Amino acid sequence: MSRTYPLVSLIGAPTDVGAGHRGARLGPEALRIAGLGEALVARGVDVADRGNLDGPRNPWQKPVAGYRHLAEVVAWNRAVMDAVGAELRIGRLPILLGGDHCLGLGSITAVARYCRDTGKQLRVLWLDAHADFNTSQVTPSGNIHGMPVSCLCGIGPEELTRLGGDAPAMRPDEIRQIGIRSVDPGEKQLIQQHGLDVYDMRYIDEIGMRRVMEEALEGMDENTHLHVSFDVDFLDPSIAPGVGTTVPGGPNYREAQLVMEMIADSGRMGSLDIVELNPILDKRNRTAKLAVDLVESLFGKSTLMCD
Repeated sequence: MSRTYPLVSLIGAPTDVGAGHRGARLGPEALRIAGLGEALVARGVDVADRGNLDGPRNPWQKPVAGYRHLAEVVAWNRAVMDAVGAELRIGRLPILLGGDHCLGLGSITAVARYCRDTGKQLRVLWLDAHADFNTSQVTPSGNIHGMPVSCLCGIGPEELTRLGGDAPAMRPDEIRQIGIRSVDPGEKQLIQQHGLDVYDMRYIDEIGMRRVMEEALEGMDENTHLHVSFDVDFLDPSIAPGVGTTVPGGPNYREAQLVMEMIADSGRMGSLDIVELNPILDKRNRTAKLAVDLVESLFGKSTLMCD
């Protein structure tokens, strides 16, 4: 089966301003060094590397009123929102190279606005060990990389919930969370209260990754824009050690490949985040290389079938 690929733009966002560990700001270069652009070009994809966005340095301060580095997080997410939105408007598929997962806020706000402007249905797949549905009231750390989903659903400071002018940017029924295995106690209550669609690792163990993905992708059609937000800590740390928030018991290599292959088969992916890669904690760029391998699968590389 021959595939046609959208034009792709790589956008680096080198910051760890929303995280609890330093180092995710080096993620974009690690992905480039691992050959992300070259791998996609080899698959016949037209790739433009837009370089790195600029934003405030990480001040590394304590939380204020439940949020660490709120002003800096807002500035970075505004830059991401503008850059991702610009690529979508000219018909390109933006790949955001993070950076920590607070950046998913700017990225998805831009995608949600694009969907509203073009009349498309939004579907977000959030591949992560964490639900990232914390608020200033329930967060144990104040790190905003644990809050992007709640902010996107309109729960949080106005600077973030109204980043794109509309609040909420998306509804809870537009997101599917896969691989979840670390949820804070207060966060659990919020997730149940708002009816978030969470496929945690127990559910994956019980019914298998194939059925999980069938459920998560169900109901999409040619009018659906699928955004994939891929936090590298989604993967089991035995295969992906280069993250600041490792949680044992995640998807193995084959399960992760199946996730990406089934997304590719849907033909609906219109935007992608790759976040939380921390090369300082990695071993010989192993996690970045694995991420590149998985992204190749998102663009149609399969194990045995002709691609």
